[in-house]
Amino acid sequence: MYVSEGERSRIHRRTVKVVMVGQVLGGAGLAAGVTVGALLAEDMLGTEGLAGLPAALFTLGSALAAYLVGGISERAGRRIGLTLGFAAGGLGAAGVVVAAATDSVPLLFVALLVYGAGTATNLQARYAGADLATPATRGTAISAALVATTLGAVAGPNLVEPLGHLATGLGLPALSGPFLLAAVAYSAAGTALFALLRPDPLLLARRLEDERRALAPPAQASEGMRPVAPPVGRGAHVGATIMVLTQITMVAVMTMTPVHMRAHHHGMSDVGLVIGLHIAAMYLPSPITGLLVDRIGRSAVAAASGVVLLAAGGTAAAAPGDSLGLLILALVLLGLGWNLGLISGTTLVVDATEPSNRPRTQGRIDVLVALAGASGGALSGIVVALTSYPALAIGGGLLALALIPALLWATPGRRAR
Repeated sequence: MYVSEGERSRIHRRTVKVVMVGQVLGGAGLAAGVTVGALLAEDMLGTEGLAGLPAALFTLGSALAAYLVGGISERAGRRIGLTLGFAAGGLGAAGVVVAAATDSVPLLFVALLVYGAGTATNLQARYAGADLATPATRGTAISAALVATTLGAVAGPNLVEPLGHLATGLGLPALSGPFLLAAVAYSAAGTALFALLRPDPLLLARRLEDERRALAPPAQASEGMRPVAPPVGRGAHVGATIMVLTQITMVAVMTMTPVHMRAHHHGMSDVGLVIGLHIAAMYLPSPITGLLVDRIGRSAVAAASGVVLLAAGGTAAAAPGDSLGLLILALVLLGLGWNLGLISGTTLVVDATEPSNRPRTQGRIDVLVALAGASGGALSGIVVALTSYPALAIGGGLLALALIPALLWATPGRRAR
């Protein structure tokens, strides 16, 4: 069936809207682990040094899920891949609630791994928004998927206390409350995408690409030879490097901030406010970031990411432990730097791939991003226990600047403009 340019554009707009619905729900799910995961582990394990373990576990789980969701999407399309990913995330969140209720540390570890599937799926959904976008609008399309996460992701941390009261009313530990919300939100996100993401944007993009090639004059086709999959461009490697470095910095500092705040006698409402504003900064600037990526270039926005993350680390390191205002500023900058890096890096990856090789490449890159987050989360507690929170913050900011050499390496390539 022939699809006109106008019809492709209409389907693309509808796809973005559907993805945004899923992202609103998915954002509420991912906020639970970010806000109270470290505090729950500290209570159950009895030590601050292992407080970064939940972030490590659910980001490690997200690495496996990213690979699986990418592989499933390549074979069966975005709709099936994203639906299964969100369903697994909801199951993991429910498992965390059961683990907290029964004080079962082994179950907690397993459940957090499965819960990580929701985080990976929430990120993978950004690619669905770009499958049918033109090269000139890819940054904007990716940003639309991300900004929708803001509503759920910001509401989640600010519902910590009410959800805690709900949990205790049900006879559950207070810190399991946000995971109750996550179980419902992830399950609802998967249901919405399964029902509404039709036609599948990746499968349609692949068909349109095949039609375009069929109409193009043969270039290097040889009789009797099967077509060779197009190579992945240099921009994909650069985009991956940008996302990995920004993820390590963001996860490490974000993970230990609630623990640092509680050690300085901040209440859960303060923690919820800081993390809520941090998550807002991770997603809310997305429309502006996407516009900048499309207008001034991918590399310029990526370089700005490194500078902003360094400023975030310096602010967090200099902030007195009892200064709520400076901690808010530091975590807002941390979220903004991550946003700049994620959208510019993602756009570079989409630029350097085609529908035929895009899902698997994206899945593998998101595995690296998730493993980077797992490393940042696992090491953050150890670094703070051995040194201090300011040392962790400034170290993360300096690490983010390592993306500058990657951009310089990519300068000769047109893809990483």
